[in-house]
Amino acid sequence: MLLKTFGWSLAVTALGLVAAVFYGGWTGFGIVAILTILEISVSFDNAVVNAGILKKMNAFWQKTFLTIGVLIAVFGMRLVFPVVIVAISAKVGPVEAVDLALNDKDQYQQLVTDAHPAIAAFGGMFLLMIFLDFIFEDRDIKWLGWLERPLAKLG
Repeated sequence: MLLKTFGWSLAVTALGLVAAVFYGGWTGFGIVAILTILEISVSFDNAVVNAGILKKMNAFWQKTFLTIGVLIAVFGMRLVFPVVIVAISAKVGPVEAVDLALNDKDQYQQLVTDAHPAIAAFGGMFLLMIFLDFIFEDRDIKWLGWLERPLAKLG
């Protein structure tokens, strides 16, 4: 049952760890192992939210959500998005950004550091939008009713 459920995940993880040893030696293996554990532990909160969303969907949309959503979350946001940010902010091509990431770590790190203000501004605006959505939404349970009712009316 374990292999049936997690077989592909375990295989991809093993391949990633082997690639880490090949590319970065045992130091690379250690870094990838630590990042893997961190990613798994931080993903539990997303799993809870996703489960709440998925229970309202039919089987087709559940499968679509899980397949496409996982691909975007894992590969898009962790592999493609950082390279796109570097490519756009440094005004280099995506192939050159990938080459820098793999072969010139110091230059890539400098480009990511230089892009930090834009990344922080984007992240800050995203969090502000989530906060405003939370503040201006009319909820059934109110902790500070005297404040939440007028804000919900504004929303």
